[in-house]
Amino acid sequence: MLVAPSILSADFGKLNDDIEAICDGGCDFVHVDVMDGHFVPNLTIGPVVVSAVAKIATKPLDIHLMVENNSFFVDLFAPLKPKFISFHIEEEKHPHRLIQKIRSYGIKPAIVLNPHTHPRDIEFLLNDLDMILLMSVNPGFGGQKFISSVIKKAKILKKMIKKSGSKCLIEVDGGVNDQNIRDLKDAGVDIVVAGSYVFNSQNYQKAIQSLKV
Repeated sequence: MLVAPSILSADFGKLNDDIEAICDGGCDFVHVDVMDGHFVPNLTIGPVVVSAVAKIATKPLDIHLMVENNSFFVDLFAPLKPKFISFHIEEEKHPHRLIQKIRSYGIKPAIVLNPHTHPRDIEFLLNDLDMILLMSVNPGFGGQKFISSVIKKAKILKKMIKKSGSKCLIEVDGGVNDQNIRDLKDAGVDIVVAGSYVFNSQNYQKAIQSLKV
């Protein structure tokens, strides 16, 4: 299992230290939640802060857009060269066009599904994607309780991916911890985003390693 700690739960008063600690602690990606206060009722960070994060991080960035104007934000963050940029299918009228745009920057495109969204909504995009992010909480805030139906959704998605011949990865975000990580692994999940579980722990490295099942 690959692990992408979400800096949404980090201490922004010592963000440098926290990023260095998770990178040294064995994380695979640094997950960055970008919220615009419109698509979700929260406002987080912009390119100035994320640029600073990119300079500190020794692991690739995984940028998750929770915004209304996806194309604008892709242009804004693409110069930082993250590994992934993911956007919500619920907010995009022309997902295939946006996927092409992300890939044109040399970045791996990913789509996010809210808890209520069925994987069939992206069936005909599977071969164009590098990753699908399944939300296991309602987007907008950290520290929420894990929605267990994501396990069933991941299994459905895994079957769809295999049937299509796609190589895209499955990522899950929200409420991930050492109690549900084995179920996520068994469901075919490749990457987990963990914010509160990692950053509220006494030992980041130990927390990250406990998810690498």
